[in-house]
Order: sequence, then C-alpha cells, then structure tokens
Amino acid sequence: MASNGATLNDLRGTANALEAAVGRVVVGQARAIRLVTISIFARGHVLLVGDVGVGKTTLLRAFGRALGGAYERMEGTVDMMPADLLYHTFIAEDGRPRVQPSAVLAKADSLSIFFFNEINRARPQVHALLLRLMAERSVTAFNRTYQFPFLQVYADRNRVEKEETFELPAAARDRFFMEIPVEAPTDFEARRQLIFDPRFHDVDRLLDGIAGPVLDHRGLEDAAAQVQQSVHTSTAVQDYVTRLWEAIVHPAAAGVALPGVDMDRLVLGGASPRGLAFLVRAGRVRAWLEGRDMLVPEDVRDVFVETMAHRVFLDPVYELRRESIVRDLCAAVLATVPVP
Repeated sequence: MASNGATLNDLRGTANALEAAVGRVVVGQARAIRLVTISIFARGHVLLVGDVGVGKTTLLRAFGRALGGAYERMEGTVDMMPADLLYHTFIAEDGRPRVQPSAVLAKADSLSIFFFNEINRARPQVHALLLRLMAERSVTAFNRTYQFPFLQVYADRNRVEKEETFELPAAARDRFFMEIPVEAPTDFEARRQLIFDPRFHDVDRLLDGIAGPVLDHRGLEDAAAQVQQSVHTSTAVQDYVTRLWEAIVHPAAAGVALPGVDMDRLVLGGASPRGLAFLVRAGRVRAWLEGRDMLVPEDVRDVFVETMAHRVFLDPVYELRRESIVRDLCAAVLATVPVP
C-alpha cells in the first residue's frame, strides 16, 4: 500500500480524469462539474438549481456512469407519499396484488447517485423520509433495515410554478451540503453545439462516450477522510472563516450593507456551525484538487456562496427575493471581511 500522500496524488489524477470524462459529454458546465466533484469527495448531498432542459439529469447520469455505482431518479408529485420511496404495488399474472421493494431499495447496496427531481412537488412527509435517508443512509421497510453505504442525494426544485408545491423549510435546506447552479451555457460555441450537433440530441448515446467507470465509488468514503486529514489550516485562515461566519449572521455589526435593505432585520438565523464545517470541508477538497495540502482563503471564497447561501434564513419581508438578496449578501460579506 502506498503512503497517504502517494495515494492522494494518484487519486487526484483520477478525480481530474473523472471531470474530463464528464466534461466530454456535458459541455459548457465546467463550474458545475467542479462543484459536483467537490461534493462527491466531500460526501455531501446537493441541491441543484437551474431551468428545465439545461442538462441536470444528463450531468448526474454522466457522473453515475463515471463512478460505476447504481443511478436512480424519482419524480416529485403532489400525490406522492413516503411509501412510494419504499415499495411499489402491482397486479401479478395470477390476478393477485403484489408488493415489492422500490427500485431505490432494490439498489441500496450499490446506489451512488439518487436524483429526486422537483423535490418541492412532493409533500413534507416525503421530505421527512428523504432527509432521514440523507442523514442516516438507511431506511426501514419490510421488517428490515436497508443500508445505503455509498449514497449521495441530489435534488432540484421547480422554480417557476408555485401552485401545488411545498418548498423546503429552512431546516431542511440546511441538511444539503451545497446548492449548485446549473444554467444554460453562455459560451456561443457551446450553445451552437447543443442546438445543432446531433450527438447532444440522444442522451443515451451521448453517455456511451463514457466507456466505463473512471473511479470506484466504493472507495470514496475512505478517500474523503484522507483528503480532510491531509489538508491543513493555519490559524489565520481559521480566524478568517470565523469572521466570515460572524459577518453573515450579524451583517450590520460587521459593516455589511445592501441598497434598500434593513441589515439589522435581514437575517433571522442560519449559517450554523454545521454550515461552516461544510464550508471548510468543501474548501479542503478544493485545495486538494488544486494540488495543495494547505487551505488558503481563495479555497474558502470559491465555494462560499454555494455552501452558505441556501442556509441563511431571512426575515419574511425579504424572503420572496431571497435568491438575489442572499447572493448579494454573500458577495458583500466576502468584500467586507479582510482577507489574511
């Protein structure tokens, strides 16, 4: 067995190959690919944000193919119940009803990516079961406990329609490691390819471009632990992260200002110790991917919005504008707190 340093160097090369493999089939999404890679090596669940048809499913299927584990997708619907995650019923050939484990349970031992599409279509009861699955990587059904040792949950939400939707409460959003934007490419050449190149019109054939697993998903837990242990943090960076925390929770006291916003009442809560721990966890993975064993301020700043914006809870007066206000708040915090 090679030393941890040699092992992590080899693993970094594999992580780069993983990104390259996905990037060959998902064009114009380099930032999203990097952030998903960070979430994979940090072992965190993810909210995806983006319009319909921008490639969220293709992105996750590509990562699933490159990781070699099982992939499963489920659609949120207004009539969905928690049991729909666990089993399905059907009429057998003999005319009798049958109950069998769902595809999610059937793949429990090998499931590496579970995509819950339009999570806000489903009711809070479904959210509760999903959050338990995320937190414990296990569920109980059919008088046994199913373990999900390699599971990562990805969810997106319908941002357009408000009728018959059930938005995730603040405490539920905080359980997600990151909120990653997946938007249509802005590069003109990438847009032209997506519109006119036939290879992007057949997703199944497109994914055949990833011939097989690039990385063994079964080793990710150990790899993630090694990455966290190998990247060190100086006292100056620890102080910097703590000041960022204070500024985003109490922006007025930190001298953070936004036009037309009462900073004294803006933030009700959030940005918990768990959130800051996730921030540092993501920063360490970013540092490792960049070839460093020391966390620097740029690592923290690079992932700050994606790890913190969705877990800041606003006064109801500002909640309807939260997407723009919270991102502006994060940018203002980064601009206000001195960088060591």
